[in-house]
Amino acid sequence: MMEADKIKMSSPTKHRIDLNAMFGHTDVFAVLNDKLPLPDKVEYVHLLLKQRFPFIDRIAVAIYDKKTDLLKTFVHSSSGDPSLSLYNAKLADSVSLQEILEVGRPRVVNDLDIFRRVPAEHARRIAAQKYGASYTMPMFSNGEFFGFLFFNSYSKQVFDDLVLHYMDMFGHLLSLLVIHEISSISNLAAIVKTAAEMAQHRDFETGAHLDRMANYARLIALDVAKKHQFDDDLVEHIFLFSPLHDIGKIGIPDSILLKPAKLTEEEFDLMKTHTLKGTEIIDRMLENLGLDDLPHVEILRNIALHHHEALNGSGYPSGLIGVEIPIEAKIAAVADVFDALTSRRPYKEAWSNDKAFAFLQEMAGSKFDHDCVAALIAAREDVEIVQRRFSENMLD
Repeated sequence: MMEADKIKMSSPTKHRIDLNAMFGHTDVFAVLNDKLPLPDKVEYVHLLLKQRFPFIDRIAVAIYDKKTDLLKTFVHSSSGDPSLSLYNAKLADSVSLQEILEVGRPRVVNDLDIFRRVPAEHARRIAAQKYGASYTMPMFSNGEFFGFLFFNSYSKQVFDDLVLHYMDMFGHLLSLLVIHEISSISNLAAIVKTAAEMAQHRDFETGAHLDRMANYARLIALDVAKKHQFDDDLVEHIFLFSPLHDIGKIGIPDSILLKPAKLTEEEFDLMKTHTLKGTEIIDRMLENLGLDDLPHVEILRNIALHHHEALNGSGYPSGLIGVEIPIEAKIAAVADVFDALTSRRPYKEAWSNDKAFAFLQEMAGSKFDHDCVAALIAAREDVEIVQRRFSENMLD
């Protein structure tokens, strides 16, 4: 056999051996490249961390809403602590968390007993879970405060220099995951909301209406969360997507949208198509932005398409009845109608909250969901806070 033939025969085998040597390593973080929901990714990172440090019992993320000063629970990886889910608190009410933000660096507390008598609600909830130590990292996106990342342990005195080295690394990794997730949603929401504000402006409504409606929707979602098995992640998506319900009005002619008189049957039929047009616009935006696989995007579609459905089947576009209507659409419907009733428009005066609540109660069971109406009424104090914060007359 010629020497060249020997080389040809041996080369493939040698090449395979080299490949095995080169690619034999398993990247344990490769899972994070998969199309997994953020809570699953946080859970996976927690499992990896516990393999080295089994005393890390909880990882949690709280995101910050600058407009309302609210810190809102978002995702977590833990068990047995329902008091730390579906919860929000004003940053201004927590001196200890404000101190972290002022310093701009992680805070390490190896004995949480020092917070046992602190009056802040968050401190009381942590104390109730009997955690012993904590590491808290402030999250920033392009220099803007974004929220907090918490690592908690039931044990005390566990965060030594070696552990903190890993906490810093895992903290920044998780922070990037959260920021990427929220940024994708926020970018889409900002684009659609800008378009929605254009539509609302044509319909004598304002950006303040959208902010109020989003916050009303969140109050309702929090109240019905247990019944419908919502987690913090789902509540936040309802909050983000609810004000985008009327995006389809962009496709309605001004002659109909701005008509001061009652619409004819033909005109009303055309007005009703804004739900279908909205869904089409959303789908095109998702495709153009490469966000087809955005988590919970079905919530956005359901809100745009079904927020005018009625429990008795008299709504549109599909005439859905009762449980056929997605809960997120029921939530958006109550939030939207309440704000429309209590807002002044060129063609009407604002209703009082009492009158609007009475109307919703009268229509509950036929038009609106009983639980959603009851949830909004039960949150009256928070509703009034939202109304003051997002008044039409505010300039900020």
